[in-house]
Amino acid sequence: MKIKNTNIYYGWIIVIVMAISTAATMGMGSLNFGLFINPMGSELNIGRSTFGLAQTARQFSSSFTAPIIGKLLDKYGSRVLLPFAALIVGVCLIGLSFVQYAWQIILLFIIMGFVGLAGPGNLVTTIPVNKWFVKKRAKAIAFSSIGIPIGSLIFLPATQLFIDSFGWRNAWILLSIISMILIIPISILFLRRLPEDIGLLPDGEKKHLRKDNNDIEISWKVNESIKTIQFWKLLIMFSFINLALGTIAIHRIPDFIDRGIDAKLVAFATALDAVAAGISIFIIGNIQKKIPNKILTSVGFILITIASVITIYAQSFFPVLISMIIFGFGIGGMLFLNNFIWADFFGRKYLGSIRGIVMPVTLIIGGTGAPIAGYFYDYYGTYDNIWWCGIILMSICVIISITLKKPKKK
Repeated sequence: MKIKNTNIYYGWIIVIVMAISTAATMGMGSLNFGLFINPMGSELNIGRSTFGLAQTARQFSSSFTAPIIGKLLDKYGSRVLLPFAALIVGVCLIGLSFVQYAWQIILLFIIMGFVGLAGPGNLVTTIPVNKWFVKKRAKAIAFSSIGIPIGSLIFLPATQLFIDSFGWRNAWILLSIISMILIIPISILFLRRLPEDIGLLPDGEKKHLRKDNNDIEISWKVNESIKTIQFWKLLIMFSFINLALGTIAIHRIPDFIDRGIDAKLVAFATALDAVAAGISIFIIGNIQKKIPNKILTSVGFILITIASVITIYAQSFFPVLISMIIFGFGIGGMLFLNNFIWADFFGRKYLGSIRGIVMPVTLIIGGTGAPIAGYFYDYYGTYDNIWWCGIILMSICVIISITLKKPKKK
């Protein structure tokens, strides 16, 4: 399809496509996966550790392909990768409706992980926006992240409705069909790799207003970035926070239901969690230039820590709701910085390759949290102690975030 001249910068079309795609991933076994744990576990007679292992398996397999996907994104963009990933994940979701044994669930999640489409923060839906914007990058990320609250408000209640009305097996099929319809056509039609590929510049700048032909930001190569202390601080910080979140993120949903809170109310609270995250990203994206990144990051981690403490003690719907909303605002800060700060620190040219070597580490370390928490519950009948370990890791991330500073290239 030929791109026609228009007064609207084409990068904003990319933002819209990514917002819709991100919304669809909310129903693709990521945020809504926790709603399936109780019904699937009861019918298939499998423990919580299996679902933790499935989530970990998805992250581990993503870690193996992330370097390849990162390089492919730098070279070709998301136009082919995103619809291909959506197709593979969609077929796997349909496969989940036919499972009979625990190993089948884990295998399907491994396959889903290979294509790297696992909700907000995945490479194929976050890298493109960073490639099209520099000066307006924070605002573009903010608008593309609107898909998180919209998708959550649609897919979290819809998932529980599908499970209650048609059973969990048919729910997976319905979610698969809807998600593929939302992602595949618009990706093929509208996505492009870089603004330069269609004769444009980042942010919609006019060529005749540029003083030179150089890029408007400094880009670091992979071997240059890994020699900076900032790279390793970010790597440790995001690895620790992913590990901490792995212990609590999916397990809190069935645990709340076990405490006697209605599943529909838990689904509603979980949806508000993601809505809060989307609102948080939108706000941060519009104030980022006024407040240092380290302040925004540390506040986000503090909110996650507070919400996790409330989660441990919540015994009724209201504190559950409060914990979810606070958690969402904190996660929003983390997601924004994870999507923004790598490009802000190291530039856009080699961003896919840099993120591609970072993700295996953060995914493998973070992926151990869910099964550890699942095994802990299966053995002790409670998550409390393992969740306190996660809270300690969150506190360490707060300390690291306060020391962040943008690197300077000689």
